[in-house]
Amino acid sequence: MRSVELLIVGAGPFGLSMAAQAQQSGIDYLIVGKPMDFWRSHMPAGMFLRSACDWHLDPAGIHTIEAFAANRGQTPADVEPLSLDFYLDYTRWFREQKGLKIEPVFVERLDRAGDGFRAQMENGETIAAANVVLALGFANFAHIPAGLASLLPAGRYAHSKDLVDFVPLAGQRLLIVGGRQSAFESAALLREAGAAHVHLCYRHPTPRFEPSDWGRANRIVAGLVDNPTWFRDLSDEEKADINHWFWTEGRLKLEPWLWPRLDHSEISLWPESQLAGCVACADDSLAITLDSGAGFAVDQVLFATGYQVEMERVPLLAAGNLLAELATVNGSSCLDEYMQTNIPGLFVTSIPAVQDFGLFFGFTISARLSAQLMGRGIQQRRLKKA
Repeated sequence: MRSVELLIVGAGPFGLSMAAQAQQSGIDYLIVGKPMDFWRSHMPAGMFLRSACDWHLDPAGIHTIEAFAANRGQTPADVEPLSLDFYLDYTRWFREQKGLKIEPVFVERLDRAGDGFRAQMENGETIAAANVVLALGFANFAHIPAGLASLLPAGRYAHSKDLVDFVPLAGQRLLIVGGRQSAFESAALLREAGAAHVHLCYRHPTPRFEPSDWGRANRIVAGLVDNPTWFRDLSDEEKADINHWFWTEGRLKLEPWLWPRLDHSEISLWPESQLAGCVACADDSLAITLDSGAGFAVDQVLFATGYQVEMERVPLLAAGNLLAELATVNGSSCLDEYMQTNIPGLFVTSIPAVQDFGLFFGFTISARLSAQLMGRGIQQRRLKKA
């Protein structure tokens, strides 16, 4: 049985950044998972990101997105907005430049073993680790509102992470439920892939198509490096103010380059409306009714309704002995200033950290910060054992 000081579960942006931090700090680590698997398998081809070049992964500030672009003879202006393909190329270059130790296998079960952990891998191997970082990302937390799903026939709807190949949908009519950037961009991509018509319904007014100002987010994240409990120490009113600002910038504004791709007769926007009813018709179409009274026929419904953290939905935790001991609130783990759970040595980052560290942890802007904080926590545990 192999032993490591740190096992990083997940090879997406947060896991890669943590691996770079561990390597820089002299922590014996291993990262497991298929590199950028969620991004490759659950995002549509042709997608662009809201991330800018300064949302890079390197805690040392060397192997940045800007450095990668320069290596290809490009400037930030040449590559923004960042395409999914460009970002995947960047993460590949980042792994190569850092020489990160990654094994493309998945953890089937994670158990507490003494004062450490034991991971059962899908290939039958067992790995012992003094510390574990769960950099799980979004994959386990896709959310479709049960009340809306119950209106539709089984097999006629999907979450946006599970329906990303739009080519077979050419000629079809679709309804997208959701109002974030991914919903609107999916509508554009579907039309460009040949969909006959795309309807988009969402509960808020139609967003403004203008650049978002992420300066406040950058300042907040930078400040958390030295004051990691800043967000959780805020009053409820102060948290609500920040969340409202983030919601305004992130949902009520969309990137201006997107509007020309939406301004077509094949795309219908239904603001301030919600799915209210559905009847399966004899011609195999779905007769959709919105709560505004509008109605139309579609062939498929796509839920771009985001993600909701429930740690019990993580298979490797459900299979092991940790869930009964893991403290959670509203489905998310309770984390200390180092992003450590109540189980010593078990760290959690990415979207499950939003509750304690802020909405920014649903975005790659926080990957470097989380790596630095968890690195400190692991070093603290090392000192206590010395």
